[in-house]
Amino acid sequence: MSEVATHDERAAVLARRAKDASALMAAATTAAKDRALLLAADELLGERGRRVLAENQADLDLARGGGLAAPLLDRLRLDEARLADLARTLREVAALPDPVGRIDALTPRPSGIQVGRMQVPLGVVLIVYESRPNVTLDAAALCLKAGNAVLLRGGKEALATNRALAAILHHALNEAGLPADAAPFVDDPDRELLYALLRRSGDIDLAIPRGGTALIDAVNQHARVPVIQHYQGICHVYVHAHADLAMATRVAVNAKVQRPGVCNATECVVVDQAVAPVFLPRLVEELGKHRVSLVGCDQTRAIVPQVAPAGPADFDTEFLSLTCALKVVDGMDEALAFLRAHGSRHTEAIVTNDYAAAMRFLREVDASCVLVNASTRFNDGGELGLGAELGISTTKLHAYGPMGLEELCARKFIVLGHGETRGSPP
Repeated sequence: MSEVATHDERAAVLARRAKDASALMAAATTAAKDRALLLAADELLGERGRRVLAENQADLDLARGGGLAAPLLDRLRLDEARLADLARTLREVAALPDPVGRIDALTPRPSGIQVGRMQVPLGVVLIVYESRPNVTLDAAALCLKAGNAVLLRGGKEALATNRALAAILHHALNEAGLPADAAPFVDDPDRELLYALLRRSGDIDLAIPRGGTALIDAVNQHARVPVIQHYQGICHVYVHAHADLAMATRVAVNAKVQRPGVCNATECVVVDQAVAPVFLPRLVEELGKHRVSLVGCDQTRAIVPQVAPAGPADFDTEFLSLTCALKVVDGMDEALAFLRAHGSRHTEAIVTNDYAAAMRFLREVDASCVLVNASTRFNDGGELGLGAELGISTTKLHAYGPMGLEELCARKFIVLGHGETRGSPP
């Protein structure tokens, strides 16, 4: 047998274990699921958490030696504060209402039956991610709370960290009386094993890739299971003609510099020409305090000549760094056209005191999250009240935006009757 067959055999074992465990998770009590998450949160802040930090340091040392880019190093790094955030996320997910079994809108029909829709788990979810060890627990917490099994396949740069986090998760599941196979960790970063898993359409119900464009393209190319796509986060802040310029400066600077290496950081500030002569010098000065490199269109450079000229690709680039593009537009119509041409349907924001303009922006901008007078950094599951997220879907089937518990369930029709039959007997 070839090496490919070996990958297929290993993938079959992993996927079937998860499939068997998913049936147990679908029937698991809310109390058991919550207990597992709370136990994992406690262990993160104890001795097992210290082991995670030690393994993470080893991963960081290897990654630095291998020349991993600074934004990816930031995503890889864990410290006590980030472990505390992870523990808080686990507790927040445990505190959320359990969606499994919820029945929506029972409606009587003329026949006498009642028709409703019940929330049910998706089944087995394969999470494919790079550099972000926090995803190991974020993804597991949401999938498990929604009654699913989850296959965790992280990148090689975080292998030791993910092993330590998975060990915490498996211990917590066992202590709560739940199957550890509900969250198998794929302890091998070989791409061929991943591709074999993506072919397991009978066992795996959904794949969610989180990472760079190359990873997402590879998953789409090889998958025989449905894929939720999370493509680039080319996000914008549009400063409208009727914006409060102090607010616009505050929002744009936060959206760019608070954490530039993440997908909901702003990559381009779009400015109405009516306010550009006053606003742009102020914005450039503030961004300069944070050492942001700026590129801009010709109209921008006519106002602030120190800004470098934007190249052909700059308005279509997810910089993931302290680089930002600036674009001047002639009013709302041109701003909306620019976002359609250069956005990635991830996150778009407007700063304005004009109610009609704000409502038009909300209606017409096609993005998973559209904000008025707030930073793009708020497009995050935790900030939006989901407890955590599996990623931000930029496609509309079956989810659009941050994926939380509701998006990890399907809805099946249920019918309650009293002996009703259909039609007349022959």
